[in-house]
Amino acid sequence: MGNREDLLAGARRCLEEKGYLRTTVRDIATASRVSMAAIGYHFGSREALLNQALFAAIDEWGERVGADSGADSGAGGRTVPERYADLWTREIASYRTDRWLWIASVEAFVHAQSSPDLLALLAAGQREGRRGVAARLTGVPEAEVAEADVRGLGSVQLALMSGVMIQWLTDPDGAPDAAEIAAGLRALAGRLEGA
Repeated sequence: MGNREDLLAGARRCLEEKGYLRTTVRDIATASRVSMAAIGYHFGSREALLNQALFAAIDEWGERVGADSGADSGAGGRTVPERYADLWTREIASYRTDRWLWIASVEAFVHAQSSPDLLALLAAGQREGRRGVAARLTGVPEAEVAEADVRGLGSVQLALMSGVMIQWLTDPDGAPDAAEIAAGLRALAGRLEGA
């Protein structure tokens, strides 16, 4: 690996161990065994390097989840509620196994409130996320998902995912499981239908 790749790998390790906000230039240089000056040379700033490492990790997670969710769109003899519960089971498992990623993402969101460049990256990621989630739920390729499904179904599911993630990060023992989420959504839909 070259210095650039070493820096990305070191930044990833720092995100895993220290999070987004507590990682310093020195931490990254030490973890990557590359000089601090190389960060400026290759990435311009600590923030730009951390952003690239974080978004690469999120993309990696998305590819892994997308590969795991192949059964979501296929019939496989399972009902839609069974496939939806399975999606949540995998999502919740990710809150445990990839806890560092979700904490770093929340920290990046907080930091983005004073960083217009990072805020723009996160906003673009949310737009992409809404489309990807809508595609997973409808079983339609991302390029073919109806805009109404992206704005409605994708936005609501992304909001649910973010909210459940925060619950799992703060109180894993009290956070809902897949069956409770599905039951809650059915109850909410029933109330909305009856209104």
